[in-house]
Amino acid sequence: MGTAALQRQANGRTQTLWLRGPCLLVLLLLMLLLLPAISDTRQEALARLQLSYTDLRSANSSAAFWGDGESGGYQALLLDEDRGWLLVGGRDHIYMLHCDNLEQLAREIYWPAPKEQVEHCRQAGKNVLTDCANHVRLLQPFNKTHAYVCGTGAYHPVCAFVDLGHGTEEPSFQLPPHTVESGRGKCPYSPLEPFTARLSDGNLYAGTSVDFMGTNAAIFRTSVYGSSPHYIRTEAYQDHWLNEPEFVGSFPIPDTHSPDDDKIYFFFRETAVESSQWDRHVYSRVARVCKNDIGGKRSLINRWTTFLKARLVCSVPGPDGLDTHFDELEDVFVLETKDPQNPVIYGVFSTSSSVFKGSAVCVYSMASIRAAFNGPFSHKEGPDYRWVEYKGRIPYPRPGTCPSETYDPLHKSTRDFPDDVISFMRAHQLMWEPVLPINRRPVFMRVSAPYSLRKIVVDRVDAEDGQYDVLYLGTDDSKILKVISIPKENWETEEVILEELTVFQKLTPILNIELSTKRQLLYVSSDLGLAKLPLHRCQLYGQACMDCCLARDPYCAWDGTTCSTYFPSNKRRARRQDVRYGDPRNQCDMEDGSKAVEERLIYGVEGNSTFLECVPRSQQTAVRWTVQHPLAHNSRDLLPMEERVVHMKRGLLLQRLDPGDAGLYTCLAQEHTFSHILARYRLLVVPRQRVVSTPVREPGNSGTLPQYGQPPKSYKDWHLMGTGSLSVDEYCEQLWYREKRRQQKLRSLKWKQAADSRKARVRRHNPLYPLP
Repeated sequence: MGTAALQRQANGRTQTLWLRGPCLLVLLLLMLLLLPAISDTRQEALARLQLSYTDLRSANSSAAFWGDGESGGYQALLLDEDRGWLLVGGRDHIYMLHCDNLEQLAREIYWPAPKEQVEHCRQAGKNVLTDCANHVRLLQPFNKTHAYVCGTGAYHPVCAFVDLGHGTEEPSFQLPPHTVESGRGKCPYSPLEPFTARLSDGNLYAGTSVDFMGTNAAIFRTSVYGSSPHYIRTEAYQDHWLNEPEFVGSFPIPDTHSPDDDKIYFFFRETAVESSQWDRHVYSRVARVCKNDIGGKRSLINRWTTFLKARLVCSVPGPDGLDTHFDELEDVFVLETKDPQNPVIYGVFSTSSSVFKGSAVCVYSMASIRAAFNGPFSHKEGPDYRWVEYKGRIPYPRPGTCPSETYDPLHKSTRDFPDDVISFMRAHQLMWEPVLPINRRPVFMRVSAPYSLRKIVVDRVDAEDGQYDVLYLGTDDSKILKVISIPKENWETEEVILEELTVFQKLTPILNIELSTKRQLLYVSSDLGLAKLPLHRCQLYGQACMDCCLARDPYCAWDGTTCSTYFPSNKRRARRQDVRYGDPRNQCDMEDGSKAVEERLIYGVEGNSTFLECVPRSQQTAVRWTVQHPLAHNSRDLLPMEERVVHMKRGLLLQRLDPGDAGLYTCLAQEHTFSHILARYRLLVVPRQRVVSTPVREPGNSGTLPQYGQPPKSYKDWHLMGTGSLSVDEYCEQLWYREKRRQQKLRSLKWKQAADSRKARVRRHNPLYPLP
C-alpha cells in the first residue's frame, strides 16, 4: 500500500472517530430519555411474600444439602421423578440424593482428576484449588439403568457412564473405569465456561470449546459409548459461523411428524458480526441443525450443512421506534405443551449497556422462530461490505432443509445435496429477520434492581379462572422470585411477584434449578449447596378468605376454612380464587370484614408522642390513614401530611399531641382495587393541666407541703388530678382492664351471633338436620 493510500486511510479513521463521539453522546442522551419511559410504563413491583433465609428455615419451607463442605460448584442436576433420585455433580464428586429428603445422602462417587493432569494444570498457571479439579458439568439420562456424565478433568475433559442399576431401594451407583473416555467436544476445559449439551438418540449435541484457552468454540455432535464414531461440527475460526459464543441451552424439538425433520435448537449469545468494528455489540441467537446432517461430500466434510442462526430480540418499545434492548441471553427454558412441535420458549436476558442495568424475561413461539428460518438470508455486499438482505437466487433444496426421502427421493442425505447448496451454506448462516417475542415486549422486567436474573424454570398451572405460567427466577444473590404475568388489554401485561425467597445464607449466584411437578418441589443449587423448596406456601398468605384471594397465587384457594392448595376438579366445592383481578368482593363474604377489626383504646399525654401500629401483610399494599374527630360525627378525613405526623413503615407516629388530635384513627389498606381496614385506634388525649408532678419533700424536712415545679424523673412519677391520687400507671391499668372486659364481651357476642347465623344457614339448606 502506498503512502497516499495510508494517508487517506488514516484520515478516514480520524474522521470516523470524530463522528463517533457525537453519535455516542446522542445515543447516551436517548438512553437516558428512554429510562423514565420504562419506569413510568412499568413500575417495579414488590413481592407480596418476602422470606429471608432464616424465615425459610424456621418455617420448614426449605431443606438444604451442604455436601461435605469441600466439593461445592453444584452446577449439574439430573432429576429422576419415577425412582425419586436426584443426581448432583460437584467438584470431584457425583452425589445421589433422595428427592423427598435431601439431608439424607444416599450414595456418592469420588471421581477426581488424575494426578498428572492436576500437575499439568498447575504448571499452566491455573489455580489448584478452584480450577485443577474434576468439576462435573454434565449429567444426562442415557437409558433406564445408566446416566452419561462429563467433567472438566483438571482442564482435560473426561466423560463416563454411571451405572444406576435396576432397583429403586438399593441402586448400584457405580462408575466403571472402562467407560471413561475423552470429553473433548463434549465438555468445556474450564469450570466457569458457559456451555450446553443434550443427549439424543445416542449422540451428544454440545456447544463448547475444544482447546485449553477456550478460543475454538463450536457446536458438536459426537457419539457416546456404543454409537457410531462419526462426529460433525461448525467451521473453526469463521466469525460468520460463530463469533466468541457463550452457549446457554440446547433442546431437541421436532418440526413435523416425520422424524427426518427433527432438529436440535441451540441458544447462545455472541459478538455480533453485523455490528461495526468500532461498536461491538453482543446479540442473542437461536440456531438449529438437522439431526440427520452428516456433512458434505466434496465440501463441508464433517461440517454442518444445515446450520442456520437468527437473532433473538428482547426489547421494550420506545418512542419513534427507539427500543431499549436486553441483548445478553442468560438462560432458556422450553415449556412443553400438548403439541410437542410447538413448545413455548422462555428466555432470561440482561443488558450490556453501560447506561443502566436490568434483566427481562421474554417469551417466544416456535411459529415465530420457524418463520425467521424460513425467511430471507443475510449476506455482505456493496463497497462498504455491509450485511444486507440477500435478494438473489436461492438454490434448491432450500438451504437448511433436512434431507428426507419422502420430501425428495434424490436427496436422501446431506451428501446428496448439490454443490450450489453447499456453496451457499458456507457463507449464509445468518437469517435477515429477527425473532420477536410474543406481544413484542417482555413479560417481566427488573431495572436498576440490586440483583440480576440468571436462571428460569416455568410451571403451567390450572387455576379457577384459566391457565397461568408461574416463573421461578434465580438471581445472582441467592434469591428465587416466583412471578406470574397476567395479560391485560392492549397487549399489556401485569407483573405480579408472589414470592421473593432468599434461599442461601450467603449471597451467591443460583447455578441451576430443577422443577418437580410430580412432587410440587423446586431444587435449587449454588456453590454453597442444594436447597429444596415447595412450589407454594398458601398458609403464609393469611387466615382469611380476603387474604387468600388478594395473594393471586394460582396454587392457592380459600376452601372455606383456610388458604390451602388448589386442586382442579369437576366437583363443586367452596373454593374461592381470583388470580386475574385479585378482588375478594366477588369471592368472599365481606359482611364481617370491617366489623372484625376491633377498636383499640389509646391514651396519650398532651405534648408527648404516641405510635399507632399498622403492618400490612403484603408489600404490595398501600396504606392510608383517616381520622374522625369527636365533633365531626360520621365524616372521616384523610390524615394530612404535616410535620407532626410521620408515616412510618410499621405505623403512624404522632408527635407533640394536642387536644385536637383526639379521635378515631383508621388504617386502610389499598391493594389492587380493593380497600379494607387493618386497624382502628380510639385516641384520647389527656390534657397537660391534669398531669402534675409527685410532691417532693425537702431534705431534712418532715413536713408534708408539696414542692411543685420540679420535673419528674419518668412518666411513672406523674399523677392525674381528680383520680384519687392514682399514678399514670395505675390509672391506665384500670382503663385497660375495663377495655379488656368490654372487648371480651363484644367477642362473646360476635361468636354467639356467628354460631346462630351458621345454624340458621344449616336449617335453611337442611331443615331436618339436628342441631345441638
